[in-house]
Order: sequence, then C-alpha cells, then structure tokens
Amino acid sequence: MVPIGEAFTGFALVLTIEEKETREGSSYLHLLLGDHRGQVTAKLWDVKIQDMVDIERGSLVKIRGVMGEWQGKKQLRVQKIRLALLSDQLDAADFVASAPESGESMLAYVRSVVEQIAHSQIRALLQRILAERNEKLLVAPAAVRNHHAIRGGLLYHVKTMLRAGLALLEVYPFLNKDLVIAGVILHDMAKLDELVIDPLGVAAQYSREGDLLGHLVMGVMDIDRLSRETGMDRETALLLEHMVLSHHYEPEYGSPTRPAFPEAELLHYLDILDARLYDMNKLMNTIEPGSFSEKVWRLDNRKVYRPETVCVEQG
Repeated sequence: MVPIGEAFTGFALVLTIEEKETREGSSYLHLLLGDHRGQVTAKLWDVKIQDMVDIERGSLVKIRGVMGEWQGKKQLRVQKIRLALLSDQLDAADFVASAPESGESMLAYVRSVVEQIAHSQIRALLQRILAERNEKLLVAPAAVRNHHAIRGGLLYHVKTMLRAGLALLEVYPFLNKDLVIAGVILHDMAKLDELVIDPLGVAAQYSREGDLLGHLVMGVMDIDRLSRETGMDRETALLLEHMVLSHHYEPEYGSPTRPAFPEAELLHYLDILDARLYDMNKLMNTIEPGSFSEKVWRLDNRKVYRPETVCVEQG
C-alpha cells in the first residue's frame, strides 16, 4: 500500500472508468483500479474519455502518479497512463485479489456439507442450485466494494460461515442443522445475478435486476421457483425464504422483516460476524502496530486498532 504523498509507478487492472465534470465544467476521468492487494480510486484531470479510446474496463494499464487523500480515503492522482504492452508479459488474473483457497476446493467443501443434510427436500434444492450456479460460483466475489469483494469471495464467505455455524450447533443443539446449513448457502446466492461478474471474478457494477430488486428479493424468487420444481412442501420453502429475506435484519439494510425463529436469527449474526471480522483482519495489514486505522463506514464509522503486542499469559 503506497503511503499518502508518495509517488507510485506500476501496473493495475481498470475495474471501472467514467468521465465526470468539475463544477467549472472541465472533464476528468474517475477510475477504480485494482491488483492482488486490493482497490483504490484514481483521478486523471483535464481529459475526456474519448482521449482514452483504448483504455476501458478490464484493461491492464501502467500508471504513474502520486497517492493523495479525498474525504478520508486514499486516492491516486494519475499523471500518466498507458495500456500494458505484450512485452510487459502480464496476466490480468494476477491483478485480481483472490480468496486464499481455490474455488474448486471451497465448492467441494460446501457440497460435502450439503450431503450431511437429513431433510431430503432441502438437500435436493441445495444440490440443484449448486449445480445451476457451478461455474459462476467458482470465481464470484461477494460484493463490488464491501466485504469479500475478491475472486472467489462469495464461496469463501459461505465456507467460513458454514464452519462457524457447524461449531455453534454444538453449543446450541436445539437449532435445526438443516435450516442453518441451507440458510448460509442460500443467503447471498442471488448475488450471482445481482452483480455483473466477469470471467476474472471482478464485479464492478450491478445488473438491472440487481439495482431494481436486490439479492434478497431475487433470492426469495429463486427459492420459490426451485421449491416448486423440486416438490418442496410450502412450509419448508417459507422458512428458507424468510431466512434469506430477514438476514440483513434492518429495513435500512434491505430486510422488510426481522428473523422470526432461532435459525434465522443465527444466520444474521453469522453473516455480520464473518463480514466484520474479514474487514477487520484486512485492515490489520494496513495499520502499524500501536496505531488506528481511518474511520471505516462498513464498521459503523469506527476506527480499528492494531495492538502493539499480542497478550501472552506469563508463567
């Protein structure tokens, strides 16, 4: 991560590129750039998008600039930009932040957990949706900019939630294991259609359906369709639909209803726990020991502290 005020010269992947205007009417380009370490916004002043006819979303570019700051966030002021050349010998896949495990291994884990489900109708519905979404699932991120916005991020999010959920089932044995597993796998599955995902596993924008409906409503629609096609009883389908619809908990986050039974309640907290710990852990790599991060809006505008030393029991 380049410190504020320092020069940067290197390669990046163009995730988005958009022409905008200043208040004075001059044009500039607003870019979102990425590499295996993450993403940063960038500005190229006094230029029109037609001047950059060869540079578009998905382009590999070489950039020279200076890291600045805008509204508390880092922003690169671009001084020079060009397309990467064949002689640079670059692979775009190397510039996409990825989950620490392969999509194939994570999907195999998810499928193995589905095999543990005793309820034949729930197991059949999950096997069907995993088969339908197989290819996209292997590379899909969980978001455009938020938690798990990396190649394979959606599967990584699901796998870690499943592991946490299975552990908590040992603590709370009254919970229905089949519903917990199903809720975790289904809760964000419609993000595969909510986001426009390219073959590299980058999602830089929302689909038309994603903007108009969102993945909660789209997820309920998927469950309704699949439950009818697989012959699931309405009560079970209704429980699964409620878990998806309520897992954001608050109306301002998209849920029109709050969890109405224990497994739905657990799903919400598994989701928020995994998202927040992911974001905090990611921040730790950018903070000097004994220092705070900038305020992070995804963490309710909190600053995150990296301890100077790890507390170890003496003796």
